[in-house]
Amino acid sequence: MSVLSLLKIQHPIIQAPMVGVSTPELVAAVSNAGALGSLALGASTPVQAEAMIRATRALTSAPFSVNLFCHRPAVADTAREAGWLTQLQPLFAEFGAQPPAQLNEIYDSFLANEDALNVLLKERPAVASFHFGLPPKAWITALKAAGIVTLACVTSVEETLLAEEAGVDALVAQGVEAGGHRGVFDTTQDRLLGTFAVTSLVAHASSLPVIAAGGIMNGAGIAAALQLGASAVQMGTAFILTPESAANAHFRAALLGERAHHTRVSPAISGRPARGMVNRLFDELDALGAGNLPDYPIAYDAAKALAAAASAKGDMDFAVQWAGQGAPLARELPTAKLIEVLMEELRVARGA
Repeated sequence: MSVLSLLKIQHPIIQAPMVGVSTPELVAAVSNAGALGSLALGASTPVQAEAMIRATRALTSAPFSVNLFCHRPAVADTAREAGWLTQLQPLFAEFGAQPPAQLNEIYDSFLANEDALNVLLKERPAVASFHFGLPPKAWITALKAAGIVTLACVTSVEETLLAEEAGVDALVAQGVEAGGHRGVFDTTQDRLLGTFAVTSLVAHASSLPVIAAGGIMNGAGIAAALQLGASAVQMGTAFILTPESAANAHFRAALLGERAHHTRVSPAISGRPARGMVNRLFDELDALGAGNLPDYPIAYDAAKALAAAASAKGDMDFAVQWAGQGAPLARELPTAKLIEVLMEELRVARGA
């Protein structure tokens, strides 16, 4: 079965799930335009997830996807967390603030949240995708039995084989160019493969449909990915400047400026490697080293508190702004128009 038939979409484009950027309005606009919109539920409680699914469904009758974080649940380490906060104290002091008294696991892994599974089984979104790993095989079986197509983000052949054995329907091959968090299962084993390499390797290793992700911003990029064995592409940064996204004015201005040319992967923001536009937050936290870094997402609690302290004083140079290496190619277009343009560029690139 082709990926278009599997996902019941017209165009080979999936809007990447982006916590803090994806909205029901963006997801619905993508799906209404014939592609696949994706809700980012990784940071949501089951109650919030249910509300977002219903809000999206009120805006579209077309299929859309929901994305879950399947990382190893955080292990609290009071000493390590206190040490990290001590290192951050001078930065908080710069803004007349104190670090949090303690750090928290600000959201649960899907692996530790059966209530979230039950929400999906009740609401039955068309597609569910997994990031950072895989849920139990029994959960994948249950989702598929409920008529939900399952996708897994993979960054290597090893992860591809694990996902295929778990029974998912299709694979998102994520290259290191991608914005936001790396989908790697085990961060100590990240091969840092680029989009073209990982797409080719995954397509060669598996008979499942492959969706290429990372740095793809235009129709020529889509055509190249399809030529390498992908059946569709996943694009995130390309949708940040759409009016339907939740990106604030500062994020949009940064994406349109010089900073878009400077992205970097860092584990120091959240506790897992993620690519974003470099600012003082990246530079200061990277300079501290990862020796005392708390587990993901506990470390993220600290970065968010620091960003809030800076923002309260009018300093936006500590804002978290995830974006991929193709960021300078982002365009300010309504979602429906962007997809129309992408498909015309794809047609031209294919010589049709």
